[in-house]
Amino acid sequence: MTVPRDSIRRHVIATYPLARNRGQHVGERMTDRADLVVVGAGTVGGWASVFAAEAGAGHVVVLERGLAGDGASSRAAGIVRAQGGTPATVALGRWSIDFYRGQAETYGADSGFRELGYLILAATEEDERLGRERVAMQHGAGLADVRWLDAAEAVATVGTLSPHGHRGGSFRDGDGHIDPPRNVRAYSMAMQAAGIELRERTPFAGLRTSDDGARVTGVETSGGVIETERVLLTGGPSLRSVGSLAGLRIPAGAARHTVAVLEPHEAFAVERMPMVFDLGAGLYWRLEEGGLLFGWSDPDETPGQAREIDWAAYERYRERLAGYVPVTLDLGLRKIWAATIDYTPDHLPILGPAIRPDGSVIDGVTIASAAGHGMMWGPGVARVAADLAVHGATSLIDASDYGLDRFDEQGRSRLAPDSVALPFPVVAD
Repeated sequence: MTVPRDSIRRHVIATYPLARNRGQHVGERMTDRADLVVVGAGTVGGWASVFAAEAGAGHVVVLERGLAGDGASSRAAGIVRAQGGTPATVALGRWSIDFYRGQAETYGADSGFRELGYLILAATEEDERLGRERVAMQHGAGLADVRWLDAAEAVATVGTLSPHGHRGGSFRDGDGHIDPPRNVRAYSMAMQAAGIELRERTPFAGLRTSDDGARVTGVETSGGVIETERVLLTGGPSLRSVGSLAGLRIPAGAARHTVAVLEPHEAFAVERMPMVFDLGAGLYWRLEEGGLLFGWSDPDETPGQAREIDWAAYERYRERLAGYVPVTLDLGLRKIWAATIDYTPDHLPILGPAIRPDGSVIDGVTIASAAGHGMMWGPGVARVAADLAVHGATSLIDASDYGLDRFDEQGRSRLAPDSVALPFPVVAD
């Protein structure tokens, strides 16, 4: 019997209750002072709170408008790769994979990382040219084990891949995937062990600042005011609205992302088969429960919160998948779900101080977004965010280019976009 992911998520939350409002009982007043307030208990906020506590942040409070892991963090496909499109995203991916590998030893629980290898296909001659340039960049960024496979080598590496319709692609053995509900469990347990105070069903309502507006002095919530001098704003698909409540303009969008799992087949009853990404179409697939999981985002639909299934899009992407993996043509659908995923105009993370539309900085407030790559870069982004919030600097990447100041008034970025990303819609200003 297949257990729906939402049921797994509810079991995880019930089994690992996370230090919710530690030491409180119904009717008692919430603690009104924190050394750091983290907004959002998804992958980035959850792990960032743990890293901050480990770095000596003191009393850390995490606010969550729903339940921890209730959004995209428990509904993702879990793809993890170091094959980024920029040196910084290569570093974030590598750090995150290393983190997942050592997670059980460090925290006593893991996120289910499974190394499968990852092939990023080139469908056209231009795709191949850009892909080979990307591999050269990745080598320069220290990712020595990524290599280019021609079409025949790609087919030999991914046994179910059709020999037609592609020119091979870049490949790395060490990429893989995690199990998203298991990841929620892992950071939930780590939060509890670190003494993090989680306040669920407690929406963030705004910031309080000094008289001159230069420094944060507190956070407004549905449960009252928390005095603090340090705030980390996360929020995934809701980061734009979180920013608005804080008086900020954060060009983060939200869009439907759909994941489906096909019924088991003997071709997929193997311990290891590389994942594949049809980059131009935004279609990817990997092993899952003896069948094949595939997912996509449609750049032509209207941005915004969405969880309904677009069955017409499903049929289009299902047909494209069958062109690459013919064995899937007659397989039945085992399960399907849609979640709202976040993204930024340049597909790069947002990491840096809170900057108002007039250019003024709110000292003590840090912004963190994984730009729709919460499983892939999430631990790395959380590490950088915690470093910036606690110490004001990080050694993982040069974060100076990834703040809000890279965007103009229309939300356009001065940076070239990450070239390995799902084709999301344009962020509406």
